[in-house]
Amino acid sequence: MIVQTPKKAVFNWSGGKDSALALYTVLQQKLFEVVALLTTVNEETELSSMHAIPFSLLMKQAESIGIPLYPVFLPKNLPVYEQRMLDAAQHFKAQGVEHFIFGDIYLNDVRKYREDRLHPLGIEVVEPIWNLDSTEVMQNFLDSGIRTKIIVTDASKLDRSFIGQDIDAALIERMPEDVDICGENGEYHTFAYAGALFKQPVEFEIVETRQMSYDFKLENGEEKTYHYWQAIFAE
Repeated sequence: MIVQTPKKAVFNWSGGKDSALALYTVLQQKLFEVVALLTTVNEETELSSMHAIPFSLLMKQAESIGIPLYPVFLPKNLPVYEQRMLDAAQHFKAQGVEHFIFGDIYLNDVRKYREDRLHPLGIEVVEPIWNLDSTEVMQNFLDSGIRTKIIVTDASKLDRSFIGQDIDAALIERMPEDVDICGENGEYHTFAYAGALFKQPVEFEIVETRQMSYDFKLENGEEKTYHYWQAIFAE
């Protein structure tokens, strides 16, 4: 009987539920040896780029999971962002890593962006929960036993009462019909902190819910303001 040696891989970690489910799925399948959790952090705020999770809590997540965190500190400057991500990919390629794993579900343009940058380096993109129906992804998540709290919501979709709530069947029932239950259209973001993946719960405290906003330009040049609710963590 031939025993396949797991292939070295880096998992691109956001700290949220889809990321946690994808990592849990990969570890269950045992096809990959995940050597690091790569995460991007705003170098000014020290919050994660995607979910505004404090760097200190990302470290606690990785410690509890038992896989080293590899943070890439990023500025707002796009060319610098791309260079630092390229440097990180080359760093792991030199260590024999040929697979980068992500927790995307639908976003074709995001997946193409990743593949266009990683394939030339000889790194394959792996997406363990790709193209699954939102209902199936959510059921798999609930079945996994991973616990996660909502920490950011699009204020036009979900009000401040959702901040700090655990994702469970009852909460999903409360969500408006026009909200994707997995938050794939940016309706909400989460922080995974206990169950399945974690050797012990990650301790944290939400001390405030704050309304935030930022302005951005659409492709047609129109300017819009995005309003959202964000959990503020104790330091």
